[in-house]
Amino acid sequence: MSIKNKVQLVGHVGQAPELKTFGDSGKLAKFSLATNESYKDKNGQWVENTVWHKLVAWNNVADLIEKHIEKGTYVLIEGKLTHRTYTDKENIKRYITEVEVLKFIKLDKKSGSIPVTETTQDTTSNDDDLPF
Repeated sequence: MSIKNKVQLVGHVGQAPELKTFGDSGKLAKFSLATNESYKDKNGQWVENTVWHKLVAWNNVADLIEKHIEKGTYVLIEGKLTHRTYTDKENIKRYITEVEVLKFIKLDKKSGSIPVTETTQDTTSNDDDLPF
């Protein structure tokens, strides 16, 4: 039996992606995505629940994020859940859970979806030196 680590999210980008380059070949894009869920409570009132997700994309996918994603973009994200730790400036160990974006489809409610098909999966990443 094969076990997979796969995440799919549909939502709106919270802020313009933050981009970082590492030498000649490495690139990182960081951004957040809001997903919404609605349900009726016990009194029959609609409740809206918004969840913010931290997303990262590396190298070729980061290049595509830079070209196609901006604040407010409605997008379908496919990726994997990742966990990492780092020590902050106060020497406190921090834990982070993120979604590593492997591919995405830019969605437009008015004219349909715009698939971004250039995505190539280059998941080699070296985040040991990241200060966040």
